[in-house]
Amino acid sequence: MVVAVGAAATVYASPVQVPAYVTAAMNDPARAADHVNDERRRMADVLVLTGIKPGDSVLELVPGGGYWTRAFSGIVGATGRVYTMWPERMQNFAPVHALLTKSLHNWRRLALTPHYANVTPMVQPAAEPWVPHAVDVVFTADNYHDLHQPYMGPLDMLAFDKRIYAALKPGGVYVIVDHEAAVGSNEMIDVNFLHRIDPALVRREVESAGFVFDGESRALKNSKDPLDVSIFDPSIRGHTSQFMFRFRKPRR
Repeated sequence: MVVAVGAAATVYASPVQVPAYVTAAMNDPARAADHVNDERRRMADVLVLTGIKPGDSVLELVPGGGYWTRAFSGIVGATGRVYTMWPERMQNFAPVHALLTKSLHNWRRLALTPHYANVTPMVQPAAEPWVPHAVDVVFTADNYHDLHQPYMGPLDMLAFDKRIYAALKPGGVYVIVDHEAAVGSNEMIDVNFLHRIDPALVRREVESAGFVFDGESRALKNSKDPLDVSIFDPSIRGHTSQFMFRFRKPRR
């Protein structure tokens, strides 16, 4: 079901209508190991929100081990391209962080797999995300909050989001999925200790860079999440309440 909100934004509620090319990409045998997480991570809902289609070009920020990359690759096909960007400082931090080490290893292995020949891996300074040509979609999942952590620069988030704006084609979209913090909560505590971020802060930052809020999905909302504990707390790990926002670069 799709419900229009206001003049521009759209709220997507499950179940969504899933295009055949999205279903085909999700069912690709090459990502069989990912299937166990597809329902929990609401993959279909996220992919529909992005609007990614065959032939598109995508920039994925902080791709982790490639869970979303594999699906994007299957959707865009041989005529499309998926650029995946690991921030340089995050890569340098990986040797002392087991989860990052594992993710980087899997990402590098994916990039060498012929099945994913349309994927381009890149390591770049976080403050300078760059693509060879403008893309249709920029996407990041569960990592926008990381960009606010001190070891990342600290980053000037307005400048960062403006670079993302410049990387998109007119009419292109910027999709952010992340762990939700309580509105008005303490940013330093949220991003550094809880690994969450206030969705209202995200909207302010991204819209300040020139983007227009274009829609959201509530498929990952969890009313049982207190929003004030770490995402790694056993009571909530893997089931945090998350927001899914879509922003659009105006066509002119």
